[in-house]
Amino acid sequence: MKIHRSWHGVRLRRLSAAADPDEPARSVTVPASWDDRAADGLAALAPGSGSTTLPAAAAHWIQAVADKAVQAGMEPSFADRLHWLLQLRRGAPTESVWQCRNDPNPGFVLNLPGFIDSAGLFDCAAFAEAVETAVLTLSFAAPASARLSVGMADLHGLLSALGIGYGSSDARDIARALAAILRGRADVASGRMARLTDAMRPAPMDWPAPPARTPIPGLAEAARAARQQALAVEGLRHIATTAILAAGPADALLGVETGGIAPAFSALTATGGLSKAARAWLGVSGMTGEEALASVLGGGTPIPVYGAAEHAAMHDAVAPFIEAMPAPPAVLGKALPIAPRTDLPARRAGYTQKASVGGHRLYVRTGEYDNGALGEVFIALHKEGAAFRALMDQFASAVSIGLQHGVPLETFVEAFTFTRFGPAGSVEGDPAVRQATSLVDYAFRHLAAHYLGRRDIPEATMEDPDTVADGSPLLPLELPAEASPHARRRALRVISKAG
Repeated sequence: MKIHRSWHGVRLRRLSAAADPDEPARSVTVPASWDDRAADGLAALAPGSGSTTLPAAAAHWIQAVADKAVQAGMEPSFADRLHWLLQLRRGAPTESVWQCRNDPNPGFVLNLPGFIDSAGLFDCAAFAEAVETAVLTLSFAAPASARLSVGMADLHGLLSALGIGYGSSDARDIARALAAILRGRADVASGRMARLTDAMRPAPMDWPAPPARTPIPGLAEAARAARQQALAVEGLRHIATTAILAAGPADALLGVETGGIAPAFSALTATGGLSKAARAWLGVSGMTGEEALASVLGGGTPIPVYGAAEHAAMHDAVAPFIEAMPAPPAVLGKALPIAPRTDLPARRAGYTQKASVGGHRLYVRTGEYDNGALGEVFIALHKEGAAFRALMDQFASAVSIGLQHGVPLETFVEAFTFTRFGPAGSVEGDPAVRQATSLVDYAFRHLAAHYLGRRDIPEATMEDPDTVADGSPLLPLELPAEASPHARRRALRVISKAG
């Protein structure tokens, strides 16, 4: 397969990657500046199981689509548009298109931060053109499909790069305008395909007008133009064209950090570093890494983190424009007023408790107010993976913020005792707790005993180590150490019988 000229001069690197940790790795080649997740995404997208390169794998499906486009009377530069869209990490189709398979509902992901230009502005015209390109691509790749799923991803990354808080009304207006461009230009492209194929469906205008203004220059105007163009469409080729997709290998290839319109629930990556969105937020805030660290140590939150309530509000803002949406996130309980935050004293009391749960060492460190009340918790792990340690750090930070806003320790104890996941088992080093069903269960049993005098919590009972509470098998990473292949080999004995 001839490599497209747009890839000439692009520095590449080869590495071993796999779509799934349980699958054999394959040799893949991606641009040198792209992260390792992109290699994993390409390993899942490219057909076959042998070595592959991004330029060759892209040429395979792009040429097939471009040939059909030219036959239908499209401009010869259609292939160029697709190669540039991929090379700039602005958009890519889902697996079935890469593998030239029939799919009743093929998808295409548009990476929103990829449309930020060199001046730091969102390129509205490029985004609108990419939407039409995506619809036409899926139409030629799967001509029998009446439903397409063209969606946008990493909304949180775009907002962070522009210095706009995800939970703000400005953010929701931006999302509405983007969704209006997505829906309007998708309808225009579907109408174009309807004229080419003489297969027209009604084109109802069943979605609202976009917002009158947004903080992004030109975005509201582009959204209104997309709606006006959609109003002029006589008929559609497809029943539906737009969707918010679950994150998949195409997202990984494009460098998407948060799928669809969801917020980033952590400022850290899986390896424990700051995410691109977090670094972008610090950049537009004019804050250095040292200043951010100082803020965190002082009890501040230099990088805002959003939850289910903000996600639900964003879902409601976008849903009227998009034809297929995931279920809205559940917001538990009735919204309650948040008490003012009570800062801990600069010099505070507390202690560090060392313990071992099922052979896994951890440290629980506390910080106290002058009256002895608990206001801060740290849970430090000894030899766990970077991702697990980062998640535990963020979890402890969230609990600490809750305590400082007046959430009673009893609430956390009721919520997190008896949580069941590995490692678990006998507790050593803490006479107040004998058994724990998880590291989190241990931490809150200990805090309940020390700060609440709670001795009435039933003792944790350890079930079959190969199952969890609902009887389902543990995941491979949770299997007991003695279940490793090496341990099983040690237990085998060869018995021979004389002939």
